[in-house]
Amino acid sequence: MRFDLIKCHGSGNDFPLIDARASALGDAAWAAVARALADRGGPVGGDGLLLLTGGGETHAFGMRMFNSDGSESETCLNGLRCVARAGFAATGSETAMALLKTSDAAVKRDADIGEGVFTVREIAGPASLDIEAWPMAVGTDRIVDTPIAPLLTDRAFTAVAMPNPHLVTFVDAVDEAELVRVGEACEAAPDWLPNRANVSFVEVRGRDLFVRTFERGVGLTDSCGSAMAASTYAACLTGRIAYDTPTTVFNKGGLVRAEASEAAMVTLSGNATFEWTGTIKVDLGTATASDLVVTRRHDDEIAAWAGLLATI
Repeated sequence: MRFDLIKCHGSGNDFPLIDARASALGDAAWAAVARALADRGGPVGGDGLLLLTGGGETHAFGMRMFNSDGSESETCLNGLRCVARAGFAATGSETAMALLKTSDAAVKRDADIGEGVFTVREIAGPASLDIEAWPMAVGTDRIVDTPIAPLLTDRAFTAVAMPNPHLVTFVDAVDEAELVRVGEACEAAPDWLPNRANVSFVEVRGRDLFVRTFERGVGLTDSCGSAMAASTYAACLTGRIAYDTPTTVFNKGGLVRAEASEAAMVTLSGNATFEWTGTIKVDLGTATASDLVVTRRHDDEIAAWAGLLATI
């Protein structure tokens, strides 16, 4: 089966994106497409698969996101900006409510965060502290700056759903080996955490943040938008930065501008960069991809993003 696709990234979180508004493929088929296209050893590679979908009667368009292991995530805020850009082009509007798996988010074309860097602002939330909804069975209904005994670490975590589940801990310096150990413990889907969770180690740098994330269904990733949103809210909730104050959230892949409100809404503004467009063949039975044809390279956008990174 052949697909048109766009290779894109938000803050270094990279994805193949497919316009699926007219598709009749089912969930199992899309999971296979995700495994094929997001395979780092394959011709495309990525942190997952993004789908531009219809929004029904209530939304301009929607988004689905499948992780590289084929599981579906509730949201992906870095990916949402890329899907929003495709949705803007499809609908002719630059502001919309986008339908997500279990929620929705406001998206709008924003002033460029760097010269020539296509930028989208998204407002997501409200963030939830109700861990029983994840579910997480640790004998309490919320966790704020508190160790989680089954994780076998003394670090204190804040549990935030954005709406996908995040465990956020604040550190003096990120220890990636430790982050991977904690992330893999959650990825194992223990009885107390059957749906797994994203884990972020966060450094507070003045009023800014640096976030490193082990992403559910992906592993250690250069960037995770919902993790940056959850970390911003957790930092405000625990008094490390102020509510309603612009902050820059850095990650290994780049940065976003962020702001969290006491009403638990989080605004992110960041890039939606298209790298190339093309077509590819996917064998749904074997979940493998072949015969990639790149029809256009967006070298100007790649250069603009590189120019922004050079300034930070």
